[in-house]
Amino acid sequence: MKAQPSKQRTKNTPDIPKRTRVKEHLPTATALPDEHPTFDDLHARITVRAYYLYVERGRRDGGAEQDWLDAEREILNHTFPL
Repeated sequence: MKAQPSKQRTKNTPDIPKRTRVKEHLPTATALPDEHPTFDDLHARITVRAYYLYVERGRRDGGAEQDWLDAEREILNHTFPL
């Protein structure tokens, strides 16, 4: 049987499992600022608003592009006011 090399600790290395040390340095969703919404969040909000505009128009076909542009303008103006 082979002898396994012993793990030597340096004076600066704390006695903490590697898994714990790695987790401490990973960013979490709660650590991210909520000031600026992500692209996915904006896209989802625009999608929902465009759908509601479609419903308000009586679910008639032919206005999807305008519904999207109107929803995009509303969401972006509300999220990033000038």
